[in-house]
Amino acid sequence: MRPVRNNGGVTSPRLIATDLDGTLLRDDKTVSERTVAALAAAERAGIEVFFVTGRPARWMDVVSAHVHGHGLAICANGAAVVDLHAGGTFLEVRPLARPVALDVVRALRAAAPGTSFAVELTTGIHYEPLYPPFFLDPGATVATAEKLLYEEVPGAAAPVLKLLAQHPDLDPDAFLATARAAAGDLASFTRSSPTALIEISALGVSKASTLALCCAERGITAEQVVAFGDMPNDIEMLSWAGRSYAMGNAHPEVLAAASGRTAGNNEDGVAVVLEQLVAEALATRTE
Repeated sequence: MRPVRNNGGVTSPRLIATDLDGTLLRDDKTVSERTVAALAAAERAGIEVFFVTGRPARWMDVVSAHVHGHGLAICANGAAVVDLHAGGTFLEVRPLARPVALDVVRALRAAAPGTSFAVELTTGIHYEPLYPPFFLDPGATVATAEKLLYEEVPGAAAPVLKLLAQHPDLDPDAFLATARAAAGDLASFTRSSPTALIEISALGVSKASTLALCCAERGITAEQVVAFGDMPNDIEMLSWAGRSYAMGNAHPEVLAAASGRTAGNNEDGVAVVLEQLVAEALATRTE
């Protein structure tokens, strides 16, 4: 592993930023014993760990036991910062304005007929009749996106974390390109699913932008961050961090964006690098 150099010296990592699905988690959605040990060792070595994911806060149980120290996680592709020690309490929300979300819905209906939508709120997810159902959210409301986004009193309803758009036939990357061309001036578009499923956040909201804000609050620079990811919603974060690793199973664009590559998620690729980072940190302290 090549260290990042800054002004002639080695920049020691202060923060690990890792995606979850397809990255830290194995395909069966578990965290391996090796990875659990590596996360704990990093925290003991003084390296903070942030989980940075597209998942909503209510789906963070799989890793909540492995957050040390600060207890924070970045969810919904940067739309929320939550405290996992407090059961996923929202500390910061960067919402998508409902009028903007409605404009995006109209633009995508015109650009890609057959698109169906879901609306992720701070209170849960709701979706259209043709949208693939979320079996983990049996309390969801089923209605058109226009109805789901309607507010009788503007500003009084639960904040929108992200809008999701699904197409049954289009190629995933082609769908993302079409959506960005149709409404890229209104919101931020990305994807993390192998299917044609797009995730839409407020303009400028991403894993990278929220991570940068959290790091600035801690006096941590981009050069002191090591990031891991596997899908297009990780690209900005991997490009921003001083060191970044694409998983062996990563999307081709992610492989191109990262400064390094590690083993796949089923081979504990994050743990492989964390073990090296901790060894470096301990060796530096004993020199």
